[in-house]
Amino acid sequence: MRVHLYDCDKTRFPNLALLKLSAWHKVRGDDVIWNAPLFGGDLNYSSRVFTWSEKPPPGDYNMGGWVDSPKTLPDEIEHTCPDYEGMDYSLGFLSRGCIRKCSFCIVPEKEGEISPHSKPQEFIRHREVLLMDNNWLASPRWEVDWKYLQSNGHKVDFNQGLDSRLIDRSVAERLTALRWVRFIRMACDSQFRKEPLSKAVHLLRSSGYTGGIFIYILIKDSIEDALDRVEFCRSLDLQPFAQPYADNEGNTKPEARRLARWCNHKAIFNTVAWEDYI
Repeated sequence: MRVHLYDCDKTRFPNLALLKLSAWHKVRGDDVIWNAPLFGGDLNYSSRVFTWSEKPPPGDYNMGGWVDSPKTLPDEIEHTCPDYEGMDYSLGFLSRGCIRKCSFCIVPEKEGEISPHSKPQEFIRHREVLLMDNNWLASPRWEVDWKYLQSNGHKVDFNQGLDSRLIDRSVAERLTALRWVRFIRMACDSQFRKEPLSKAVHLLRSSGYTGGIFIYILIKDSIEDALDRVEFCRSLDLQPFAQPYADNEGNTKPEARRLARWCNHKAIFNTVAWEDYI
């Protein structure tokens, strides 16, 4: 049987659910093709995470993702190691859900409270690991996961960020003991996040962490408020990354896009003040 997988999101990273479906079908002897709607397959799957992602091509597709269907993969497939053909890093979730209920975030609605998900042995096959947990430090199993990652020398990237409010001295020391692909990532999405972020940065650096610290900055309401948080991160020698809030159609405000272009182009950000940016 020929199986066709179509990734509607087309982000930098492949769709994890489709990678698992690919692995599951290959084990059963099926031929798997990707993103080839002109050819299609005997069985077609598609997934899209974002409301503004393109829709699948015309045809009979089994749809999944946060947008089109609340259904999840059957456990047998969900806990299959993804098909890493052509990839040099592993990809997955150690936990799902979050303890926070941020007004701009859909995770609590879709995934609920925090809970352990996959054990690292289930999907990690490379030295480098991209982890997409929404709040790993809140997971009841994070210390067990940490021990596995640290003892096996994996280089990690929690690309959704870590919760600065959960970083105390003990946590900072454990994070410092991990190997990082590039950054430790956190967020400063409101004025209330500035104090815990500053404390977490101090704890990490005083624990011996010498790497970069990458900060997501949500631009949702006030440009002045977002700019203040950007400059706060600059004062702490952090790397702010501005993200304009997008509505269900993917629309963003022009001034938010302008602030993001200035902030995220580091050659400009480091040499041109916002007031002088054209």
